[in-house]
Amino acid sequence: MDGAPLTPTEFASAVTAITGAFGDPTRRDIFLFTRERLGGATATETAEHFDLHPNVARHHLDKLAAGGYLEIAVEHHDGASAGRPSKHYRSANPSAPLELPIPRDDLLISMLGRALAMLPDGQAEQMAEEVGAEVGRSMAESIGPEEIQRSFRSAMQVVADALTAHGFAARAVRAGEDQLRIVSEHCPFGGAPIEYPVICAVDRGLVRGMLSALYGEATTDLSSSLPMGDAVCITDVNA
Repeated sequence: MDGAPLTPTEFASAVTAITGAFGDPTRRDIFLFTRERLGGATATETAEHFDLHPNVARHHLDKLAAGGYLEIAVEHHDGASAGRPSKHYRSANPSAPLELPIPRDDLLISMLGRALAMLPDGQAEQMAEEVGAEVGRSMAESIGPEEIQRSFRSAMQVVADALTAHGFAARAVRAGEDQLRIVSEHCPFGGAPIEYPVICAVDRGLVRGMLSALYGEATTDLSSSLPMGDAVCITDVNA
């Protein structure tokens, strides 16, 4: 590709924008909250759960619905005093693997690939992982102090939930006595990692960075990925 290399700041900004698809930590939490409730949630229920004004909760829910993350069901109440119908926001199929229309900026992803392509392989991978770790730590810190110092297993579940909210469709599974793994069934980077496999180091860094804030230092290794010809991406983690 033609053009000057991106600076580390430009590179970090590109990764942050790509991995910040929901744009607001509260909105990500609201999405997970509604997805976990079988009947969905109303704006009032969401406001009470997150201690928000109902109008603020409704704003987040409507944004998620407009983006295709949630569907709206209008429920009419029987009886003379039924009042206005209530709107329930819910995931179309919460039990299915998450396949969301996560907004993706192909220009930023192209910039990310161009930046990596202009660096030596070892330096590119290290840089991508460190930027991913930096973003991962920020993601974990935005979740809230009550999540810090969790057990290894519960911290991994928080990591999986956060990655899912960013379009990775991730789940935490046991892989051994002292090993867990993050299985991601969807890549928000689209087909870019096929051309630039080093982008997968960002995933590894995200997991490591989040765990360092939620639990403690851990080692991560990508054992399965789309560039390897696999159907899913798997990050093995040792506490």
